[in-house]
Amino acid sequence: MEILSSRVLIRSADPERVRAFYRDVLGLAVHREFPGGTVFFLGGGFLEVSGADGEAPTGATRLWLQVRDLDAAAARLAGHVVRPPRREPWGLDEMWVADPDGRLIAFVEVPAEHPLRRDVRQ
Repeated sequence: MEILSSRVLIRSADPERVRAFYRDVLGLAVHREFPGGTVFFLGGGFLEVSGADGEAPTGATRLWLQVRDLDAAAARLAGHVVRPPRREPWGLDEMWVADPDGRLIAFVEVPAEHPLRRDVRQ
């Protein structure tokens, strides 16, 4: 099987408010819009906010977004941070933000000395 594209789908009790958060607060670029939904660029994938759902999101699914500068992201998102930046035991710097539905988003910076930044093919 060949996967040609992918996206994460988000449903919300208030889709307009959630779309505004991802567009205006996080600053995600819009890939396309259609009646009742918006698809945002999300690094190498897409995030679609469409449809309504009255159920609160669970902690079972979270977004993981890698950024170049976690301190700059923390300053920009200060009013939405639920856990400030810190170095995790696995060596990544992470902070958590909540969207309007309470869905957690991990913002991650890979430190220069982390193995993800090194070419291990030597």
